[in-house]
Amino acid sequence: MTIPRRSLFLTIPAALAPSGPPSARNAAAGAPDSAATPPTAPARTGVALPAAIGARLAAEIPPETAQLLLVVGDDRNAASGTASFWTRESDGWRARDVWPAHNGREGWTFDHHESDLRSPIGVYTLTDAGGLRPDPGTRLSYDRSDDFAIDDTGFAGEPLAGTFDHVIAIDYNRVPGTSPLDPVRPRGDAFGGDIWLHIDHGGATHGCVTLPPEALVSLLRVLDPAAHPVAVLGDGPALAQDGPAS
Repeated sequence: MTIPRRSLFLTIPAALAPSGPPSARNAAAGAPDSAATPPTAPARTGVALPAAIGARLAAEIPPETAQLLLVVGDDRNAASGTASFWTRESDGWRARDVWPAHNGREGWTFDHHESDLRSPIGVYTLTDAGGLRPDPGTRLSYDRSDDFAIDDTGFAGEPLAGTFDHVIAIDYNRVPGTSPLDPVRPRGDAFGGDIWLHIDHGGATHGCVTLPPEALVSLLRVLDPAAHPVAVLGDGPALAQDGPAS
């Protein structure tokens, strides 16, 4: 799917916007001033990454990755944030769309455990999708199943029906290449699992990341396994750890 050029001109939060020329240097720089907008973090391939991503997580992005979903939480303990979708072009990474997002009720953590109500910080591949509704036209593997039906309410009493109409599995403690419903957790149940991108219901989650319904459908249609897509997740300071990669 071709992403409309108009999306390049959306207002992008400063922490997400790219700045400066690409660089092929790999020496680590000092930690950025927390009051300033973090500079661009060049990837190992010499292509500028979104400014929010510091050296620690930049090193975990596969060099072949050409699609990236960046989710920046408002605070370590906040349940809201901003998601942006990026593609790597010949002249660097470009933001294609920006959406509001929700995450775990208690915020973010580098050490996610079952029922901690926090979303895991890190870089995770995106390989599999599914949902209650039919495949909207994705190149990811897609499991259409009635088992995605949900008839519950969220933390604020909001209805959750339809939240799993479409989901994209975040490859945290799961086996890539399987349905999002697959119960296998390679690290064990204590570290949690079933961390998905799914449709927003207007509030906090148990650990998943939620986006508006049109965003989920857009992602499903544009994500390409050949581009080795990843999600980079966390609050701002966590994402910027170890300063800019340079």
